[in-house]
Amino acid sequence: MLPARNMFPKPLSKSRMCIVALLVPLAGLLALPPSPTRQESPAQGEAPPAPQTIGSSTVAFTTSMEVLNDSVKLGIGDRVSFRVVEDRRAPIGLVVTDSGEMEVPLIGRVTATDKTCKQLAQEIKPLLERDYYVRATVIIGLDQIGAKSRGKVYITGQVRAPGILEIQADDPLTISKAILKAGSLADFANKREVRVIRKREIQPGEQPHARKTAAKKPSFFSQVFGTRKEAPNEFTETFIVDLVEILEKGHLEKDLLLKAGDLVVVPERLFNF
Repeated sequence: MLPARNMFPKPLSKSRMCIVALLVPLAGLLALPPSPTRQESPAQGEAPPAPQTIGSSTVAFTTSMEVLNDSVKLGIGDRVSFRVVEDRRAPIGLVVTDSGEMEVPLIGRVTATDKTCKQLAQEIKPLLERDYYVRATVIIGLDQIGAKSRGKVYITGQVRAPGILEIQADDPLTISKAILKAGSLADFANKREVRVIRKREIQPGEQPHARKTAAKKPSFFSQVFGTRKEAPNEFTETFIVDLVEILEKGHLEKDLLLKAGDLVVVPERLFNF
């Protein structure tokens, strides 16, 4: 039988106790799961990847031309994303220049102003299929609306502040808005026969020519009730707008959307009482 003093382990020395105290937390650190690796920063002189815009990401996942925007018309300074589905490349950014054109890969400059993304894509499609693709699914998406003015509208006649109005890029200008921006109607304005004179778009292959028409003396009935129609003009078209229907009865579907270069004429009433 061993002596009683050998039944218990020999106590550690102070130096050994210090070593154990250091090894215990080190073992805990070694048991921790590895921390996730940090993403490496770009090399010196290399620009970080640019964030993808909403428009370009939409174009990247769109495969049908039927879903393209067909309500917002493009203007100067607008930025769009463009790709051909069959090409399997990432979308590229294009800009509508001051001339109203867009530099499209392979086919060059194409007029883009006053066309929606869907209209422009449908116009580009046959041009690409003619020489470069058996089938081209053209996808165009509007990324950013340009800050430049869409053009000018001229308003004259019975308004309180006739003059020139700018068409803002983010605010389509209707005839009712133009009247309000011109200080509203004057006291003797004819609300029912406001005229909008617009330069007519010449169709491809069409060559208009000046045509002289014999002036006819208006009848007494047309002079009194203002029903006389103007002689036809091959270069312009005239719209008659009834502001009573729009401003007083709330028929906003009759509120004509104005275009750059339009001339708005507010006539005077024949009887002012």
